[in-house]
Order: sequence, then C-alpha cells, then structure tokens
Amino acid sequence: MTDKAKTDLQKHIRCRVGDVAPYVLLPGDPARAERIAKSFETAELISRHREYTIFTGKTKQGTAITVCSTGIGGPSSAIAIEELAKVGASHFIRVGSAGGRQPEIPIGAVVIVTGAFRGDGTSQAYLPLAFPAVADLDITIALKEAAKTKNQESFTGIAYTRDAFYRRDEVLSKQLTEAGVVAAEMECSSLFIAGSVLGLKVGAVLGTDSNIWLKEQPNLAEKERRYMEAEKRAIDVAIEAVDILHKGSSNA
Repeated sequence: MTDKAKTDLQKHIRCRVGDVAPYVLLPGDPARAERIAKSFETAELISRHREYTIFTGKTKQGTAITVCSTGIGGPSSAIAIEELAKVGASHFIRVGSAGGRQPEIPIGAVVIVTGAFRGDGTSQAYLPLAFPAVADLDITIALKEAAKTKNQESFTGIAYTRDAFYRRDEVLSKQLTEAGVVAAEMECSSLFIAGSVLGLKVGAVLGTDSNIWLKEQPNLAEKERRYMEAEKRAIDVAIEAVDILHKGSSNA
C-alpha cells in the first residue's frame, strides 16, 4: 500500500476515494443499512467499523448509490458526513426513525423534513444557533416527487432534533407542536448544519415509530411492526429521489 493510499483511508468509516458514490443514504441503525442495501439492484459491502456499516452499489435504474449507517445522534452523524465528503460524496439523504409530533400523524407514517429545530449540541460546534438548519431544496423537492411517484402519502415539515432521548421537556414539546413541528429525532439538525458548512446537499425522510400525543398508545411490538412498514416506504422514497436527482443532473 502506498503512502497516498494510507492517507486516503478515512479513520472512522474506513473508506477511501472510489469506495462511495456521490449519493449517500444515511440511516442510524447498521441493521437498517443492511436492509437498505437489499433494496439496491447491486450492493457490495465496503466496510464495517464501529457504528459505520457501508455498502455501495446501484439502484434498479442504474444510479451509483451508497448507504452508510451513522449510529445515534449528532456527533457520529457529523463524523460520517465529514469523512464521506472527503472521499467524494456530495448528496445525502437521512433515512431515519422519528416520533410524530402532531396528533394526526400516525405511527408508521412517512415524514419529509424541510428544516430542524436545533436542540442538539453538535450543530452548535459548526454554527451559532441563529443560523437555520434547513434541508437542501433540490433534495426536498426530489423526495416530494418520489413520494408522489410511489403513491406514498407523506407529511412534510420541521423536525425537532434533540440529544437526550430519555429527557423530555414537556413545555418545549407542546410549544413546538403548536408551532407545527411534525417529528422529533436526533440527527437532522446536525446533518443540515454540517452540510451548510461543508457545501453539501442534505435532506431527510423519516418513518415514525411513536407519537407522544396519541390518546391510545400501541404496545412496543405493534409500534415496531408499524415502523418497519414505514421504514420500507421511506427507503423506497429515498432511492427513487436519488434516481430523480441523478436524472436531473444528467439532463442539466
């Protein structure tokens, strides 16, 4: 191995130039990365290291695509997007789970995120809180078009990104719901802000696995069953969006 090859290898994701596509899907769960890769036409395992499981392949329409799990939360997500960008990735779609934050959003729904309330700490290491965490417009439009193409009902709006899963601010949760926030999760703000700083295109599509405002709460098994259905639909929408984005860039 040459000195240059050693330098190219990224510390955490264990990839180098040529290993990843320009379009990358970012699930948190490594097992979800496996399930996403099974939806590709072809998929090659590139690396497994820490929370990062990475496959690169092609969609059924022939677009080069990568999936990289990021673990839970902003710090590991920011590491992933930083290192993926260094080896050639430019477009990112978070494919994650979230809790619904409007009473009419059922468990098992698909949510396309347009921006995020910055309740995380990682994004503040990149930019002050006054800077908005906004999803890339081209990716958001592609996700909306993909959902329509797939005849997939979806909710669209702002997510609440937070760090402490087991700590809930009841007053803030109510205030954000009244302001129209559609989902709560743990990565969007960090990814959107890192994308702004690094000049990358970043969007997000989520499946809901809970909703604190539902009057009747299903048991855990039922929540997980409904979420898995939403996850599959979110994956389909994300892959279709990648094909839409690639087709658009090819025709430009």
